[in-house]
Amino acid sequence: MLKKVIGIAVLLGSAVSAQAADLSYRAPYTVNQPLDAYSWAGPYLGVNVGYNWGSVSHSGGANPSGVSGGIQGGYNWQFGTPWVIGIEADLQASGADDTFAAWKFSNPWYGTLRGRIGYAFNQNLLVYGTGGLAFGTLKTELPGFSESNTSAGWAAGIGAEFMITKNLSAKAEYLYVDLDSHNFVLTGVPNGYSFSTVRIGLNYHF
Repeated sequence: MLKKVIGIAVLLGSAVSAQAADLSYRAPYTVNQPLDAYSWAGPYLGVNVGYNWGSVSHSGGANPSGVSGGIQGGYNWQFGTPWVIGIEADLQASGADDTFAAWKFSNPWYGTLRGRIGYAFNQNLLVYGTGGLAFGTLKTELPGFSESNTSAGWAAGIGAEFMITKNLSAKAEYLYVDLDSHNFVLTGVPNGYSFSTVRIGLNYHF
């Protein structure tokens, strides 16, 4: 009888140990953390290309336009909801220029530092609004002479971003940028540059 009791105890102990080992192995996988979920949270870095068109104040009718391109980077926060907030900075080289009378106006470069707030549809499509600081250079040229002034201003716009994979997203964005006026010796008046830009880009999410 004693041998039977000991045998049953050994069998029960082996079964409990096997179940415990199985539970320990399965514990990391829960329904609250699906393996195929998209997340917008965290840092990202990317590139973009676009087209700018605008006007120079007090210039008589100069409307610089042209292709632009550059880099952007930022950070998003998403606290288990469809709402996403973040901050983004970008720096662009621009080929926008135009000539009016004897003066040529151009915008060699510009950048922005903006906040973003958006809503994630089906997790992988983010629609957002954005706004913040802008800065850049307006250049004026006459034959044999040139003058450049860098100024600050503001930028605002809307955009959409789509997750292609868990780490790669594509974006399309519209921004309106307004750079403050500066007094130019070559024109004798304060000139500023305001413009619209439409651009597309790719972001890598770390």
